[in-house]
Amino acid sequence: MLFDWLRKKKTPKKPERPKDPLAAFDQLIEDLERQGAEIRKSAATLLALRGDLARSEARYVKRLEELAKRRAQADEQGDAKISATLERDRLQAESLLNTTRESLNRAQQDGKLLLEAAADLGNRVAELRVERESASARLAVGGLVSTALQEQVERFEKVLAVDAARDEVERAHALADIYREERGETVKPG
Repeated sequence: MLFDWLRKKKTPKKPERPKDPLAAFDQLIEDLERQGAEIRKSAATLLALRGDLARSEARYVKRLEELAKRRAQADEQGDAKISATLERDRLQAESLLNTTRESLNRAQQDGKLLLEAAADLGNRVAELRVERESASARLAVGGLVSTALQEQVERFEKVLAVDAARDEVERAHALADIYREERGETVKPG
């Protein structure tokens, strides 16, 4: 009995909900804006990567053309050793070109997805700002806090939880991709 207070488990406290409904809107808007900024940052990274991959693709195409010319010359001269070396170089360049094209395609698809997500978040933030202004006007005029707003705040918290879960799933996929690449396995289209 003396040490009962030591045995009690400390339960983690939930973050306290703002008592002011407008503060809840502001908090959600701020969170969504932060999330949108992260998405735009990731999209910018993919756009930069896409540019690098496009330059690599052009470089490999040019290299293949160059190797084809050199191999034709070696074949004309009957130099089998050079011809075999150039064939190996061609196969390697084709492999790099294919890998680059696959990466470019994935970067384009992921970039498009991120830009769409950023646009959706922007729309949601705009809608929430309009809703916040409306709520502000109602509170100023009426001075009452409705139960409906409390339910909306709870829904918004659930939306944030779902968004956080989605982010965690994406991080898990990205981590799996990293390990898959380290093992040399290929990404299976999903």
